[in-house]
Amino acid sequence: MNLRTRCRRLTYLAHRWLGVTGCVLMLLWFLSGIVMLYVGYPKLTPAERLAGLPVLTPDTYQVPDMAPGQDRVLTSVRGQPSYVIAAKDGPRVYDALTGAPYGAVTADMAMAAAHAFWPDAIPRHEALIQEDRWTHSRGLDRHRPLHKVQMDGHQAGTLYVSSATGQVVLDAPLAQQRWNYVGAWLHWLYPVRDRSVDPGWSWIVIILSAACTLLAISGVVVGVWRWRFRGRYKSGARTPYREGWMRWHHIVGLLFSAFVCTWIFSGLMSMNPGGIFTGNGQGPDLRAMSGPVQAASLADPSPVLRALQDANFRPVELTWRGMGGEGYVLARDANADSRIVRAGAGGLIVQSAWRPDPVIDGARALFPGASAAARVLERYDAYYYARHAEAMNGGAPRGLPVLQLDFDTPAHDRVYIDLRTGEVSLSLSRAERVGRWLFYFLHSWDTPVLLQAGAGRDLVIILLSLGGLALCATGIVLSGRRLGLGQGRRKTGGR
Repeated sequence: MNLRTRCRRLTYLAHRWLGVTGCVLMLLWFLSGIVMLYVGYPKLTPAERLAGLPVLTPDTYQVPDMAPGQDRVLTSVRGQPSYVIAAKDGPRVYDALTGAPYGAVTADMAMAAAHAFWPDAIPRHEALIQEDRWTHSRGLDRHRPLHKVQMDGHQAGTLYVSSATGQVVLDAPLAQQRWNYVGAWLHWLYPVRDRSVDPGWSWIVIILSAACTLLAISGVVVGVWRWRFRGRYKSGARTPYREGWMRWHHIVGLLFSAFVCTWIFSGLMSMNPGGIFTGNGQGPDLRAMSGPVQAASLADPSPVLRALQDANFRPVELTWRGMGGEGYVLARDANADSRIVRAGAGGLIVQSAWRPDPVIDGARALFPGASAAARVLERYDAYYYARHAEAMNGGAPRGLPVLQLDFDTPAHDRVYIDLRTGEVSLSLSRAERVGRWLFYFLHSWDTPVLLQAGAGRDLVIILLSLGGLALCATGIVLSGRRLGLGQGRRKTGGR
């Protein structure tokens, strides 16, 4: 047997035996992928978090003692004005009216926070947990352990409350949980994941995705080998298979081969195997962009709140920030809209967005020693764009206009700064930008042009996924026959 014949035989064998289990797994991935178009993994979006907060009024506030450079947020916890201060060992909460620190978050406090978040439901404290099937996100690590509160009544579901701050950090409505069992939870094989950082789970997904990628590619190769592009078989068909299941598996496989291969391969790329898309740099220095902030006139929130009221803005949250050494206050309302408050010569200035020049000057400190080319985007581009809330990255705010800066660092870092807030919304190295095309584009077609198609894009993805489901279903039947399943039943029926 020569090398060519041996390779050909190995390709047939690889496709045949990888398909025995791979078709079942791929069928589950296609099915759950359709569900994920409309129901995502539970997350608390900024809009959801801000929607239930009461409007802040210009009361007499007491600023707690804090170290220079600590992040400070004035918000509401359990309906009361509160400061959330960032510390090295986690966030701390203080009464904004007295300046006194809050004690440990008890079960009663957690239920009060949950009831304030969903006032139409009845809270029931279930447990204090480190992690469960809905709380794998690493963004929750600084809030662990979490108070798990079941919400009964018309608005049923589960709320998770931070043991550090007493704030609701995740909502999981009951309907969303049920759909997730055949959606994101199944798609990402979360039954085998038990913590936010789980190398075992990562390698299971990588190995299975790689095996299914090999299954899909070998299927294309075998399908092309067996298809008569010129001439026909004795049966008059271009496929050699006369039996129904084999015939349809061959035809459907060729019709949907490009989609199946790219979709499975991009799923593998989503796991960043071997860290191939991880930037080799340190990333942007956000503290350096803020600089040594000097803004004593903004320390007291009452004048800031009065200035916002005069500007007909009703804030529910204030965040103290810096831009190149200039302090400012970022205000957000219940609709997740924002305003910037700065100190001017004639008093406080309320503006809807930053001018580009001071942001460019402050952003130069993100990568010391590197120069940057800057431009302002009024529209989304291929890397910076908005997704609906159910999408995997749908919780990330993506405002316009945005400042794009391309730095001449070894990693060719690109940074997007939302001019409405002065915050870095997205930072990507060149390797991460390549990963964006190999995962987000190939897996969910999320370019701004395609996303604008709305329901049309969804319909095409569903139709292609149904083709993938048909391919996997025929493969499962053929695999069952290969394993001898169902033979006894057919013999019995023939007697």
